[in-house]
Amino acid sequence: MSVVKINVLTVPEPMREELERRFAKRAGLVDEAEGFEHFELLRPVDGTDRYLVYTRWRSDEDFTKWMEGQAFQRGHARTMKDSQEAEAGKAPNQGHGGPAASGSEQWAFEIVESAGPKGLAAAGLQGAHASGRGS
Repeated sequence: MSVVKINVLTVPEPMREELERRFAKRAGLVDEAEGFEHFELLRPVDGTDRYLVYTRWRSDEDFTKWMEGQAFQRGHARTMKDSQEAEAGKAPNQGHGGPAASGSEQWAFEIVESAGPKGLAAAGLQGAHASGRGS
């Protein structure tokens, strides 16, 4: 059964554009990870300052492997370098130095039930977990 990992990022208004730029720059790094199924960066629209980074994985083990792997480290290395340069008084190559988020927490879920448009299921495009019960 697939699992969902949601990283909840608290992002002050002045850093929103920077956060989105950083995610766009890292686009594709997770796509080849074993067990990776889906990614979405969700922008708040209701007055909150919390972005949601939604990922779906085949298993907890696959997610952990990604977090401990080189691709994850490369994806976050630019932010760390920017932060170190900012602390040393050097201008980072792009954007702001340091983290874009002022806080984060991680939520984890197991998919129990899932649905999508009937046309996708009929065309076989929805995947094995369409009903939440497998094939």
